[in-house]
Amino acid sequence: MVALLLCGCGTTAPHAEDVSAADPGVGTSIRSDDCRDWRRGSIAQRHTTIVELRNFAASAVGSSQGLKHGHVLDDGRAYTLMQSVCANHFARGFKLYKLYERAAAFVGH
Repeated sequence: MVALLLCGCGTTAPHAEDVSAADPGVGTSIRSDDCRDWRRGSIAQRHTTIVELRNFAASAVGSSQGLKHGHVLDDGRAYTLMQSVCANHFARGFKLYKLYERAAAFVGH
């Protein structure tokens, strides 16, 4: 899993400003989207989902003194992570936000 987290440099995932707000994400809710939704989504929907995941993960973290906001991943790294993990049949039910937040806890900023 660590190898998956560390790969992703040089990918072509767009930044937030490149993603159209008109493109819906891959599923119905960022909290319920899973790898099945990711695999069914278009490339534009996947990029929108990455932005939604980043915004979700970067939200305020309770009353923590040391950490005001959650960790986030570079969008390219996050896209590569989702592509790699969700390509596996056994991961079809994995929640995208959990994959994102756990990876960000290791390599995010």
